Amino acid sequence: MDDTPVPEDDPKPQGKGRPTPKRRDAEGRRRQPVSAPKDRKEAYRQARSKQTADRERARQGMLAGDERYFPARDKGPARKFARDWVDSRRLPSQYFLPFSLLILALTWIPWPMAVRAQVLSWTITLGWPIMMIGVLFTSVFVAWKVKKLVAEKYPKESLKGVGFYAAMRALQIRKLRFPPPAVKPGGKPVPVKK
Repeated sequence: MDDTPVPEDDPKPQGKGRPTPKRRDAEGRRRQPVSAPKDRKEAYRQARSKQTADRERARQGMLAGDERYFPARDKGPARKFARDWVDSRRLPSQYFLPFSLLILALTWIPWPMAVRAQVLSWTITLGWPIMMIGVLFTSVFVAWKVKKLVAEKYPKESLKGVGFYAAMRALQIRKLRFPPPAVKPGGKPVPVKK
């Protein structure tokens, strides 16, 4: 043991100020009675009810916009900025799915033979190419613009995948986007649902 005198105003404390408890006392305090289920079926039922409650809490948290419950792909300020930028605009690519369904419906309707040939030729030669070019240009523009704005606003954030994330969100129908939009088209915040 070191016999050097310790000064009175030593900032480093000497010891913890209490005796170390015996192992059996510490373990005894930690132990609590276990209320295990009586059989396997009851354990399975309890586990399922706990999982259901956890999933519902996470779903409510996601719908409320609590970022703690978001999946990893939706977390971070760069992703939030990308979501808000896309949600605050009406983009042609968000009408991709409804337009596709309309084109499919037009091809499935039992038209008379002469009309059916005209409808198919118009949709295949004009409708699909216009839709695909519009989606392609919109997606490239959204990815480029969001990436550029995120780099300016959050210089320390990683840009990996932010443009693709924004372009994919722009393809979705607004009501089906998840996490739900926090801003309306035009930039005003969405009112909180009660």
